[in-house]
Amino acid sequence: MGCARWWWNYALNLCNETYQQTGKGLSQVALNQVLPKLKKSEETAWLKECYSQVLQSITLNLTKAFKNFFEKRANYPKFKSYHGKQSAQYPQNCQVVDNGVKIPQVGVIKGSIHRLFDGQLKTVTITKTPTGKYYASLLFNTEQETPEVLIFDKVVGIDLGLKDFCITHDGEKTSKYNNSRHLKKHQRNLARKQAKLARKKKGSISREKARQLVARVHEHISNVRQDFLHKLSRKIVNDNQVVVVENLNIKGMVCNHKLAKAISDVGWGMFVNFLDYKLQQKGGLLIEIDRWFPSSKTCCNCLYQMSEMPLEMREWTCPNCGTHHDRDENASKNIKNRRHQTIIGLGRTAAVRAASRREGGEVRPKAGRKSVLRHSPVSSEAPLQPSKLG
Repeated sequence: MGCARWWWNYALNLCNETYQQTGKGLSQVALNQVLPKLKKSEETAWLKECYSQVLQSITLNLTKAFKNFFEKRANYPKFKSYHGKQSAQYPQNCQVVDNGVKIPQVGVIKGSIHRLFDGQLKTVTITKTPTGKYYASLLFNTEQETPEVLIFDKVVGIDLGLKDFCITHDGEKTSKYNNSRHLKKHQRNLARKQAKLARKKKGSISREKARQLVARVHEHISNVRQDFLHKLSRKIVNDNQVVVVENLNIKGMVCNHKLAKAISDVGWGMFVNFLDYKLQQKGGLLIEIDRWFPSSKTCCNCLYQMSEMPLEMREWTCPNCGTHHDRDENASKNIKNRRHQTIIGLGRTAAVRAASRREGGEVRPKAGRKSVLRHSPVSSEAPLQPSKLG
């Protein structure tokens, strides 16, 4: 993992210097040609100890990172820190044994394999978390076909919020799901451990122990949040075929310093990601309506639109028909009713894509992340719950 991190930083710095001098970048082949020279040098001869495919996979990942940046799908690649999450990717010659995973130059690593797939094992990624835990992400080629999108009548509209995490309406009933506020529950514990960490001397053993205590709190918050989002998204997907949500500008919303922490803690983007890939697995459909659609200000009964509605107004009465509305419930109903014109266009697009696949089109996707949906892919390497290594 140290060799992989060092080669990423060295290659990224080399690309930056080459661009400043020549105005051109370095390709994957050009970067791989630098590796033999480094291994022969006395200063970097320790690179020989690392499996060669691990370093070459780093080169491939860096090339994809630059490609995603130039195609405006990601930010500019950053240097990796020793104190952050570490990983090493083995793209071949790996096996799954009874008591763990066998990888080149290391041997068998004992672990708890919670789930296996019928297919060819392609890549194994070993990851070390800031708390010192090791996980293995196993990538299998199962040759499964994605179900075609079939549009049914079971449609649910979801209004995401902060007071309540989300309000759903399926045409018959409205359900509210509370916002657990995971970070707020552990705020005092986190602040106390961070204060202890700030008093420790840099480079000392006690500071490393204090850092791990802080990392454990952050890891627990992250695990609890993901557990809640996984369970809720699975419940919604199991009960519906089509899910309609708003395309929120979360990056712009966190610029509000009063609500930035609450918006970041609630995990709207992650929740929509989970909905998207779970629906794709069962042949469902995720529809994102325009973020400027006035779902809260429009009466779901007569479609009368209020001119203004401040955030503190949680209930209101329509001046046209006299219907009394709960702000969030009314928004979820409007989001569900908004699906009709969108679902027709998306259904036609899905039918055209299905016909194209039957005729042999779109067999091999382009390199880099897909730009059709902002949620895809959720994770190109890891399953939902990676296997923990001991």
